Amino acid sequence: MRQGDFSWARGCAGMLAALLGASAAHAAMPCVEPPAEAGFPPVTLQQVAQGLREPVHIAVAPYGSGRLYVVEQAGVVRVVERGQVRPEPFLDIRSLVESGGEKGLLSIAFHPRYRDNGLFFVDYTARDATGLHTRISRWRRATVERADPKSETVLLRIGQPYSNHNGGQLAFGPEGYLYIGMGDGGAANDPQGHGQNPGSLLGKLLRIDVDRNDGAQSYAVPPDNPFVKKKGYRPEIWALGLRNPWRFSFDARSGALWLADVGQDQVEEIDIIRKGGNYGWNVMEGDICTPAVNPRCVPSGFEPPIFTYRHPEGFSVTGGFVYRGTAIPGLCGAYLYTDYVSQRLWALRVRDGRVVTQSELLRLPHAVSSFGQDENQELYLADHRAGKILKIMPKP
Repeated sequence: MRQGDFSWARGCAGMLAALLGASAAHAAMPCVEPPAEAGFPPVTLQQVAQGLREPVHIAVAPYGSGRLYVVEQAGVVRVVERGQVRPEPFLDIRSLVESGGEKGLLSIAFHPRYRDNGLFFVDYTARDATGLHTRISRWRRATVERADPKSETVLLRIGQPYSNHNGGQLAFGPEGYLYIGMGDGGAANDPQGHGQNPGSLLGKLLRIDVDRNDGAQSYAVPPDNPFVKKKGYRPEIWALGLRNPWRFSFDARSGALWLADVGQDQVEEIDIIRKGGNYGWNVMEGDICTPAVNPRCVPSGFEPPIFTYRHPEGFSVTGGFVYRGTAIPGLCGAYLYTDYVSQRLWALRVRDGRVVTQSELLRLPHAVSSFGQDENQELYLADHRAGKILKIMPKP
């Protein structure tokens, strides 16, 4: 579909501005979703920071600081404030991180009560005498500007048989539990079968309680996780059958969990995750049987993607967010995503569990590794190669 008629959005914005004043309306009113079939308004990008080295994630701390925390793949978290990158890093763990390719420091998530407890969590790859592995660890701030470099507590240590498909996303859900995206362990076509192995944490979306521990480990399993009492299943699993869930996010209004799963040779996939759902990998690649594994598979029992696209339209989906900001009214309720390789920005809308509108917003001169969402639900992009942070804005 083409970018369609967005007169609805202009009309709503005009009425709000007339009734309340433009600035008051912008600050006080949540965005109003247009009809699901409505097209999307034109957008542009505004550079807000540069000079970063391979940024892979953007986060905000939940206390209204206005700062963006940008994760650099080599192992540094930098603070962007008022368009400037602070010279001193918030966290520097390059000595702990094995970086390169798909490895590195991959994301940061701030505790929902970070203002009071100063806790945050990171996901990174490391190597020791036992081999390559993913670490999910808890840290504490020392000051507003710096983390305590000696405060690490490792919560999870997950072996990685290969160097790719590490997943990497951490995010707190609306209920306060920490969600962790884990890839299938790498190589091609999941040769060790982790995606469908309920006893493995690889190829899964995990959900843990970081405010409690069970005595044997520094976290607890929420009692409502779907496989807590199921024999042969790791209780941390929230969903399974994933290849490389590089980025996922929660809709700030509905709480729905949107996840983009990077494909193998044929299909890129977007899912709305259901508790206990099996998303098919490595039996299915998106909505087809995985050609190199089981080309005549029986697809029953798997959750279908909400949307897929084929190669060569793109080769590596970067999941984004459902837009809930107010700067671009015509995007309200739309899910935005990009492709790292084809460098395109798209939007789609869903009604009753199916996509009813989808179109390209921009051709990008940027290799987007991640989206970010600020406290006003406005969206940002991280340009991995150029080291820039860009904000999605309405086109004048």
